[in-house]
Amino acid sequence: MKRIFLNAFVIAGLGLAVTGCKNNNNEAEMTDEKEVATAEAEATEFTVVPTESTIEWQGEKPTGTHTGTIKVANGSFKANDSIIESGTFVIDMQSIEVTDLEGDQKTNLEAHLKGTVEGKEGDFFNVNEFPEATFEVTGITEEEGQSMLQGNLTIKEETKNIAFPVSISKDGENLMITSEEFTIDRTKWNVNYGSKSVFEGLGDEFIYDDVALKINLKAKKA
Repeated sequence: MKRIFLNAFVIAGLGLAVTGCKNNNNEAEMTDEKEVATAEAEATEFTVVPTESTIEWQGEKPTGTHTGTIKVANGSFKANDSIIESGTFVIDMQSIEVTDLEGDQKTNLEAHLKGTVEGKEGDFFNVNEFPEATFEVTGITEEEGQSMLQGNLTIKEETKNIAFPVSISKDGENLMITSEEFTIDRTKWNVNYGSKSVFEGLGDEFIYDDVALKINLKAKKA
């Protein structure tokens, strides 16, 4: 049975990348969907604290960068001591927020990303049809002293297994899970708007495929 550090449930929201980042230095390792990890019967259950958990995203295009956040709706995992054995986390796609803009610019970009603009529903996340994304823990590996969390990320009914660096600290019955900044290729989940790898003739009017994510998560013993 695969055992994985509690860091696992960090990526509850991973898949929330919205525009694109051209920095591939920390690109998440990606493979096809894998078998989900299971826990022993005596494992302790922990639950996500949504009000204290945040997923940060950053997207980039030739003319600038946008940043934002997305919320973790709920989640649970089972762990022995500080080692997590299984977990599933739900991302609230309807909570996508832009943090670098204000007023109408902020409102308009958020609506475009969510797909609540008539005629542009499928450009990005189409939250009316796909209100949630999920992450299911599949395992963890150690690479040069760094814990790499593995899990199945599902966005818009497309599932890919990703691995990214995580760390964890414990304070009483609370667990603080933090990922290093990493990137995912949004087009692997059919988020294709403005992608040069999908569409021709965009010139400088394109959005980079890679999206940067950083997970800050708090979990509490149930």
